[in-house]
Amino acid sequence: MTFRAVLIEKTASGQTASLKDMTDAELMDGDVTVAVTHSSLNYKDGLAITGKGPVVRHFPMVPGIDFAGVVEASAHPGIAVGDAVLLTGWGVGETHLGGFAERARVKGEWLVPLPTGLSPVEAMAIGTAGLTAMLCLQALEHHGVSPAGGPAVVSGAAGGVGSVAVMLLAKAGWHVIAATRRAEETGYLQMLGASEIYNSAELAGAARPLGRERWQAGIDTVGGNVLANLLSMTKYGGAVAACGLAESMNLPTSVAPFILRNVALLGVDSVQVSPAKRIAAWTRLAQDIDRDKLAALTTVVSLDDVMTKAAEILEGKVRGRTVVAVR
Repeated sequence: MTFRAVLIEKTASGQTASLKDMTDAELMDGDVTVAVTHSSLNYKDGLAITGKGPVVRHFPMVPGIDFAGVVEASAHPGIAVGDAVLLTGWGVGETHLGGFAERARVKGEWLVPLPTGLSPVEAMAIGTAGLTAMLCLQALEHHGVSPAGGPAVVSGAAGGVGSVAVMLLAKAGWHVIAATRRAEETGYLQMLGASEIYNSAELAGAARPLGRERWQAGIDTVGGNVLANLLSMTKYGGAVAACGLAESMNLPTSVAPFILRNVALLGVDSVQVSPAKRIAAWTRLAQDIDRDKLAALTTVVSLDDVMTKAAEILEGKVRGRTVVAVR
């Protein structure tokens, strides 16, 4: 039996990505086989498919760092045939064949039961982006910042992580400042819960050691000068959760925000986070997410559209979340 998959292959001149037919014999080791119904397109998937970032570390590779589906075979205790499951992270789509395929074989400990009340489309509309946004919110809450201390800012607010972050922060009672270069997305961001729109072009230049105190908390998806500026403008005792590097991996700042304003920089990773934290985050996502707003920020495409959309997400032409209907 064959199944369809997006396959990235190494060539003499670099790499290519195309739709191919694969067989179970080509799947990698694992104790659970899943019939994948849906996946999602993330910035990292765009880098992998286009070859514009060193994401793929094993060739050939099926990209897709998320997927949802139904268990077809299992040798893992606690996971049964017919279970609805989802997966995010764990190197899937990078070192282990990922979700842009109709079948996947993975380690059972990587899987999370599909949360009660969420459809597979909704789960993938949340996906890695939504999980990351929730982990950022939880990191800020754990640090002790709260809406009483002032606004929260979100960089890259019209993107996947940013869109969900705006929605979750607003749900948690924050006055949300959505930072974006895309003025045309003002209505969209306000619909998600943003109270203010901030032109992120003002954050693109070199940061001063300390700027005017503007916000109590932040979720940054961009890195580089944007993160440096967010930190310099964070109020005394505030915190910024950093989870992305769409602009740069560099952080051109000084120690001033940290030692003069007691600002905290909280690093957030969703790839290797423990199963217990994943389940807690997904449980809260299922409770807190606004289904209507989630639908409004979601576009559904087919597996045939993935290569085109991968280029568009890197060009900043994709807003919100893109779900891939694999079957």
